[in-house]
Amino acid sequence: MTKLFPLLERNAEFARTYSPAALGLPAVPVIVVTCLDHRIDPALALGLELGDAPVIRNAGGRVTPAVIDDIAYLVFLAEQLRGGAGAVDTLFEVAVIHHTQCGTAFLADPGFRRRAAEATGLSEVALEASAVADPQITVKADVERLLGSPLLSPKVSVSGHVYEIATGYLATSVDARFPQPAN
Repeated sequence: MTKLFPLLERNAEFARTYSPAALGLPAVPVIVVTCLDHRIDPALALGLELGDAPVIRNAGGRVTPAVIDDIAYLVFLAEQLRGGAGAVDTLFEVAVIHHTQCGTAFLADPGFRRRAAEATGLSEVALEASAVADPQITVKADVERLLGSPLLSPKVSVSGHVYEIATGYLATSVDARFPQPAN
């Protein structure tokens, strides 16, 4: 028997009352970028329901090139669904959420990072870049990384937050800002 069996049973219960929605814009104009850690569930922590907001999860909730690509595509798709690029002035806020007690903090240790690189085949440089030893520092760096990307639409603001594992509280570290045009 698969370890997924209890979850498949829950899915069957979910499917009994499920109503599919047509492709459209999310109900809440926010894109959440957060960690894949099982102790932070953005739907529960933010009160999101199915169809409310796109959620991108990866190790540490870091803003990587893949995350930037995903956000660029989501913004493009939203513009198309709204009827074109000139339809609205503001499309989304990207909420970058890091958290305390993140397992990627171990990657700040060179010995651990080396062993992780050997075990996974990932580069030590990539592993070091995903470390979240101090979420206050890394969330600010990731907000700046996203705001500095040429792929980020000027119709998208970015904010940064830290989720406290011990309390479940989400605190804003960086208020929402729009990218500044290059001079």
